Amino acid sequence: MTTHGGAGHHEHEHHHTHTDIDWEVMATRLETDAELHLPALRRTAAHLGELRRPPTTVRRVLDVGSGPGVMTCVLAETFPDADTVAVDGAPGLLDRTLARAERLGLGDRVTARHAELPGGLDGDEGHGHGEPRGLGTADLIWSSRAVHHLGDQQGALNALARLLRPGGLLALAEGGLPTRFLPRDIGIGRPGLQARLDAVQEHWFAIMRAELPGSIRVVEDWPAMLGRAGLGHISSRTFLLDLPAPLGGAARAFLHAHLTRLREIASDFLDAEDRTTLDVLLDPETPEGVLQRPDAFLLSATTVFTGVRADAGERGPR
Repeated sequence: MTTHGGAGHHEHEHHHTHTDIDWEVMATRLETDAELHLPALRRTAAHLGELRRPPTTVRRVLDVGSGPGVMTCVLAETFPDADTVAVDGAPGLLDRTLARAERLGLGDRVTARHAELPGGLDGDEGHGHGEPRGLGTADLIWSSRAVHHLGDQQGALNALARLLRPGGLLALAEGGLPTRFLPRDIGIGRPGLQARLDAVQEHWFAIMRAELPGSIRVVEDWPAMLGRAGLGHISSRTFLLDLPAPLGGAARAFLHAHLTRLREIASDFLDAEDRTTLDVLLDPETPEGVLQRPDAFLLSATTVFTGVRADAGERGPR
C-alpha cells in the first residue's frame, strides 16, 4: 500500500478499491501533491527531530508506505546521520524516490525496499533494489495514511512497533480534519457543498474499510492503539497547511484534481443540483471554477501520533 504523505483526513485516492490503484500511473500527481504540502511536512519532520533530540542518535529511518518519496527525502534531510529507507509496494514509485534523492544530493543515504503491506512488516516479503529480505529495525519509523488501508490496523501497529530499536520512535499520520477550500456559500447551487462531499467520503471510507481482507473493526483511538502496541511516551501534534486566497497555479491544479476524483465517487450519492455545481467548479473556462475563482484557498490539518519503544532496562509504556 502506498500513500503520498500530503493532505489530511480521507482525501487521498479513496475512490479506488484497495487493489485497483495503479500507483505508478499516478506517480507524477502524487509527487506534485506531496510537494504542495512540503511546508507542513518539513514542520512535521522538525517536530520528530525534537522528539529524538539529538537527531544524531537516529541512525536508521523507515518510511513505510513512502509513495514517491517526498517525505522520505525530508526525513533524510532532517536526520543527516541516518540511512533512510523508503518502503513501498510499487516499484515505479521506489524508482522515483531514488531519482528524487539523487537530485537532492541524498542518494548516498536513501535506499528503497519493495514490500507489500501488511506481510512485508513481518519480513516475509521485503526485498528488491538489491537489498536483503526483511525491513530490519530502525530508530524512527514514519507511516502516513497507510495503516488505515490494512484490515487489521492494530496488528499493523504491533508489527511496526516490533521493528523499533530500544528508544525508537514510531510516528503515524492518521486522521486530522477534512480539507477546506471554498466558502460555505459559493454563489452557485445550495450552500454547504463541502459538508455533503465530506459525508460521501465518510460513507465510501466505511465501505472501503469493511471490504479490506481481514478487516477488523476497532475504535480508532490511535494513542490507545499505540499503547496496546507496547509503546510509551505517546503524544500527538496537528500540522496545518494554510494557503490563503488567491491560490497559485499548483494549488489550483491540486484542487481541480481533488474535485475531479470526488465527482467520480460522489455522482451516485449527490442530487442533480450538486452534480451540476461540481461540473461548474471543474469547468476550466468559467470564472466560477476552481481554476479561476478568487476565493479558492487550501486549508488542511494532519494529526501525527507518536510513541516510543522503551529503552533496555526501562519499564513498560507510560
